[in-house]
Amino acid sequence: MSISWKRKLGMASTLSSVLFLSACNDNDSVEKTAKNVINEVVKPDANAVTVGPRPLFLVSEMQSSPLKTKLEQCASGSFYRSDFSIGHRGAALQFPEHTKESYQAAIDTGAGIVECDVTFTKDKALVCRHSQCDLATTTNILAMPELAKKCSVPFSPADPANGVKATATCCTSDISLAEFKTLKGKMDGSNPNATTVEEFMAGTPTWRTDLYSGNGTLMTHAESIALFKAAGVKMTPELKSASVTMPFDGFTQQDYAQKMINEYTAAGVDPADVYPQSFNLEDVKYWIANTPEFGQQGVYLDDRYDLANFDPQNATTWSPSMTELANDGVKIIAPPLWVLLTLDADNNIVPSEYAKAAKAANLKIITWTLERSGLLSQGNGGWYHQSIANAIDNKGDTFEVLDVLAKQVGVIGVFSDWPATVTYYANCMDN
Repeated sequence: MSISWKRKLGMASTLSSVLFLSACNDNDSVEKTAKNVINEVVKPDANAVTVGPRPLFLVSEMQSSPLKTKLEQCASGSFYRSDFSIGHRGAALQFPEHTKESYQAAIDTGAGIVECDVTFTKDKALVCRHSQCDLATTTNILAMPELAKKCSVPFSPADPANGVKATATCCTSDISLAEFKTLKGKMDGSNPNATTVEEFMAGTPTWRTDLYSGNGTLMTHAESIALFKAAGVKMTPELKSASVTMPFDGFTQQDYAQKMINEYTAAGVDPADVYPQSFNLEDVKYWIANTPEFGQQGVYLDDRYDLANFDPQNATTWSPSMTELANDGVKIIAPPLWVLLTLDADNNIVPSEYAKAAKAANLKIITWTLERSGLLSQGNGGWYHQSIANAIDNKGDTFEVLDVLAKQVGVIGVFSDWPATVTYYANCMDN
């Protein structure tokens, strides 16, 4: 935390002492002294945040344990931003991802680092979208006829009688930056059984909400940098894999990787405040070799879990090895949380062999994504908890998982769709 509990208690003690001593003076002096002390000691802290009711709701759902007791005792504390808390696409549990509103919610709930997934438009402008071709499910593009007709795959209604699902594919590379900026963000989702555009767009998962949706402000990459810099938070841009063939109109993969870094340099951002990410190991190696001041915090997003023979408990199924990655200059690795966890003979959540090997190779670890699985009491935690499904049956298990990741695996940061949960934990445990 940026300010410890002891310091806060000391500030309160100082205020009480000065007010007590002031009582010996006349009323005007007391009032003036009190105002001075309040202005001096209790002035707003730019790093102070509000975590809201969700963290304590999750704590209340936990089974009795020393961890639950500890977390309950932090309920009345003040909370501050933590780099341990990373806003995944902002605060995507409740706000449309990669919108100004989602980013601001992440900042307000204590994310010390916020993510912009970076892709590009038809005129090669860098913008924040999780996928180059997700506009049909994350924006209102289908409701804008002039832009909808530019989609790579225009909307096609479902034909239930013949088992045909509704489809649409709209890419940032289908439209210009100016056109992109006219779109509004919505909660990610679609209805595959839709027979109309309106039905297709109304597909928000039931465990999310549309209360803050419908008018999300889309952001360019440069605009996200300006927002994060002004707020004083660090940044973790992910260079997304292009859905179009590269080079794209002469725009090579190296041009793409370099342009992303150039926008931080142009904005005067300290490289220490940037954690560039990619699932493409060659991108990370490019940054290490060509922009070492940024590359030293390059994050390799490990997607080898998609390989048929991948086993987090068997090092022979990972190539390159952890040692080889470290020898190539990689310092931070980021797999999904299930890759880092397994169950012991007593059904306790413990670090996987993958996690142990990464630590042995002196690789720092970031993981993803907390609170992206819906209700943990249904479906044993879904994809993100698949390696520990037999131990997941309660919404409060979110904190049990987080505790193992922090204390036993030793991750340096956790992506979350609702950063307040990780912020609460980090403050309570002084992460």
